[in-house]
Amino acid sequence: MASSVEESPPDAEEQQQLRNRHYNAQIIRRVDAHENLAIFRVRPDAPIPSFQAGQYVALGLGYWESRIQPSQAETVPAKKLRKLVRRAYSISCPMLDDKNQLAACDDVDYLEFYITLVREAGEPDGKPPALTPRLFQLGEGDRLRVESNIVGRYVLEGVQPDDTLLLIATGTGEAPHNAMAARLLRDGHRGPILMATTGRYIGDFAYREIHQELMRRYSNFRSLNFTTREPQNVDPEHPQYVGKQYIQELFQSGHLAELCGTDLSPKNTHVFLCGNPAMIGYMPPGAPPPKSPGMLQILQQVGFVHNDEPPTAGHIRFEKYW
Repeated sequence: MASSVEESPPDAEEQQQLRNRHYNAQIIRRVDAHENLAIFRVRPDAPIPSFQAGQYVALGLGYWESRIQPSQAETVPAKKLRKLVRRAYSISCPMLDDKNQLAACDDVDYLEFYITLVREAGEPDGKPPALTPRLFQLGEGDRLRVESNIVGRYVLEGVQPDDTLLLIATGTGEAPHNAMAARLLRDGHRGPILMATTGRYIGDFAYREIHQELMRRYSNFRSLNFTTREPQNVDPEHPQYVGKQYIQELFQSGHLAELCGTDLSPKNTHVFLCGNPAMIGYMPPGAPPPKSPGMLQILQQVGFVHNDEPPTAGHIRFEKYW
């Protein structure tokens, strides 16, 4: 599955020259949850600009860099051989520092990213993934590009100290919620902070132990993980069989509110949705309605709103991945 190119790629000396020209940050730590999921801590050469929890930034690597195998075969056009591929990633948060103390994003001198390795396109004729097969070849000490602009509107605007926050995600969509939760806890938020994340397997929750520790320390913080492919999800004979756990069904049944231990009412709850568009239920203009309702539709049915007004309790915010 090695890459092929339309003309000779830069040799080793030129590759290093390109890195020196374009790269401006270093990986200082990599933690692998499993072979396709990792946390990367990246320290830019320049001071990190001020940003809000929930925002994102683009990472870049040269098309000349090698790609992890196995991954979908890639043909690099000649015009890209000496250019960068860039992708935007939400900034996550360590939540606990090296001394096991609460740490928000602006308490550390690095940026943390929670990233899934995508080895091949999801569609038969889709383009080969360009960034993550290269990124997952890197380790501590390796360099890459971090763009200077940290942006995004998926932030905590309008949240009051006693409001409830419901942070719903799929997979690595949890990243901005880690940043939000750490910021709120550090700033003394009094209302419930509720994280609900779905994944295929329990090993897909890289922050699970950190969240459990935070739940022991903060009575208003709760993190719930739901799976869809563990034995108890797919084997009706399993003694703890629960079926596939999708957040839409958990919310509609009232079970999510029970597990959260609080009323999830638009009167006092802000909802944040991040991850799979099917979970969110996002419909671009002119698109047909989703085959099954996403959280946007379900929440709107019970009084939550999504509009361009300044956000208050009862407002839905979302950030869709891919």
